[in-house]
Amino acid sequence: MSRHLEFTQGARDMLPMLLGAMPFGIIFGSLAGAAGLSPWQTLGMSALVFAGSAQFIAVSLLAGGAGMAVVLLTTFVVNLRHALYSASLQPYVRHLPKRWRMPLAFWLTDEAYAVVLQRYARGDSAPYRHWYFLGAALAMYGNWLLCTLIGVLFGQAVPNIGDWGLDFAMLATFIGIVVPMLRSQPQVAAALVAAAVALACHALPYKLGLMAAAASGIVVGVWLERREPDLQEELV
Repeated sequence: MSRHLEFTQGARDMLPMLLGAMPFGIIFGSLAGAAGLSPWQTLGMSALVFAGSAQFIAVSLLAGGAGMAVVLLTTFVVNLRHALYSASLQPYVRHLPKRWRMPLAFWLTDEAYAVVLQRYARGDSAPYRHWYFLGAALAMYGNWLLCTLIGVLFGQAVPNIGDWGLDFAMLATFIGIVVPMLRSQPQVAAALVAAAVALACHALPYKLGLMAAAASGIVVGVWLERREPDLQEELV
């Protein structure tokens, strides 16, 4: 496909994720104002940080009077999962110049990762796949900024938007994307272990349960993949 088609397809494939992210952006815009951030500070955080979980936690800590060092350290830990995302995408983007890799790294989110990884998993050698990445990432970026602005301007007038259940669209889309990609026993085992650990550690603060789930899934997946050749030799 051409650059334009890859870009528009990436943006189109992000639509279910955009729906799921909308209430979170609006809620963040509303909460940030209530925590004492000005409209420009709130929009600036969404534009320069662009990390939903980290932004919610940062606003909560700032509202509680936490120091900047605590805020920075906590948000750093919360965003460590992006290092795992980047590492798994590195084989697909390492040929790109820095002027591409740096902005794509900044715009990488949970939602963009899920959609973009599915595109790369097709295994074709299309030369403009990074334009698909760009289209998906910019769609989420623009959506997040717009919803933050809506929250800043009208958030207090929208009653209990967090209870509308729109976030289920994002969860359902994630499941629909990930499950078909599980094609081997190590992958299935890694996904099941990660899901179990995520549920067990759901109550941990600062989204640490996500890191525990990711680490557990990686360990199990790598261990089983290394054992597969040995098991095949034993069967022979």
